[in-house]
Amino acid sequence: MAFIIDRRLNGKNKSLVNRKRFMKRYQKHIKEAVSEAVTRRKVTDIENGEKISIPKGDTSEPVFSHGQGGKTERVYPGNKEFVRGDQIQRPDGGSGGGSGNGDASNGGEGEDEFVFQISQSEFLEYLFEDLALPNMVKRHLMGSDQFDLKRAGVASVGNPAQVNIVRSMRSAYARRIALGGKARRRKKVIDLELSYLKPSSDAVKIQALEEELSKLITRLNKIPFLDEFDLKYNLQVKVPKPAPKAVMFCIMDVSGSMTQDIKETAKRFFILLYLFLKKNYEKIEVRFIRHHTLAQDVDEETFFYSRETGGTVVSSALSCVADILKEDYPSEEWNIYCAQASDGDNWMEDNDLCHQLMSTEILPLVQYYTYIEIGDRQPQGLWHAYDNLMNDFEQQFSIQRVRNNAEIYPVFRELFSKEEAE
Repeated sequence: MAFIIDRRLNGKNKSLVNRKRFMKRYQKHIKEAVSEAVTRRKVTDIENGEKISIPKGDTSEPVFSHGQGGKTERVYPGNKEFVRGDQIQRPDGGSGGGSGNGDASNGGEGEDEFVFQISQSEFLEYLFEDLALPNMVKRHLMGSDQFDLKRAGVASVGNPAQVNIVRSMRSAYARRIALGGKARRRKKVIDLELSYLKPSSDAVKIQALEEELSKLITRLNKIPFLDEFDLKYNLQVKVPKPAPKAVMFCIMDVSGSMTQDIKETAKRFFILLYLFLKKNYEKIEVRFIRHHTLAQDVDEETFFYSRETGGTVVSSALSCVADILKEDYPSEEWNIYCAQASDGDNWMEDNDLCHQLMSTEILPLVQYYTYIEIGDRQPQGLWHAYDNLMNDFEQQFSIQRVRNNAEIYPVFRELFSKEEAE
């Protein structure tokens, strides 16, 4: 029996198998480091890897050795500081993991924490490990430039490496039966007649039958066992590899009350959602809808950094989303996700219209719609209008409040936890 061991090296010249085993062993430390990294990093750095520190005590291995045994007390010659029974004081500093805040010392020694780097894909895997998309249905599969080879029967021409032996031998056998059937039947008749004839009385007839029999056997032997006509080849065709497609709507209020800090907080939430969708879908389109009194379908740069402001009419953005869905993204073909961020302000008379648009034209079509209200103020009219929708669209709709950047990731995990999704 032979065993094959994969010893290919990755970029850090570490064994790939050993790395997976190592990461599984210290999974707890990696998860904690990833959670801490999300709170302190910028959104633009969220896809990068991360350095993981593991305390020395967690990496130490037990060591067995032979000891002297018994209890021994010694006072070495030349000692001027200690007498029998004294205990040696621990040196100041330098005895821990190398990351303490103590003052420098001329005594003691220690060992730094073990630090290693995880890749971008590993970082995202731990970042979204316990999350799931609610109501996730991959509705329509669209073609892509990737193909799979699939069996499609047999053909008379093809690559010699694709010869179908069973079908070829079956065709050859059928051909031999068809070409030699009449001769075999006549051969059986001659054999039967020869068995009844007597050599003394029917010598002439026997000779004629034997000559005919000889010609039949020669004819049958000339039928080839396998002919090019018999060869059959496995036919393989390229089938487009299906890829699920999704569209993500980013909806943000850009009225005068939306400061740049609030926009940055919203941006963190949008990018977290995009990365999470990217992990579950191969094809994703992103549409950016910004609004004050009017809504616009814009690019990402304009969405986050345009200086245009005004009042607040949320229904303009919802109407824009509904129109785009009707024109470009049929619900039976696309998986639709929406994320809306606002400080809660809205024209009071517009809240009822928002409720109507959400309940009749948007929520019945989407897979999931999330709304986050950013700030420390009390819930405004828009929050109460959306809160009334929770009972009717519990599976498709969720709302949360966020006070600062540090709460983005915890709120995101709460919105997309596996328990909520199930």
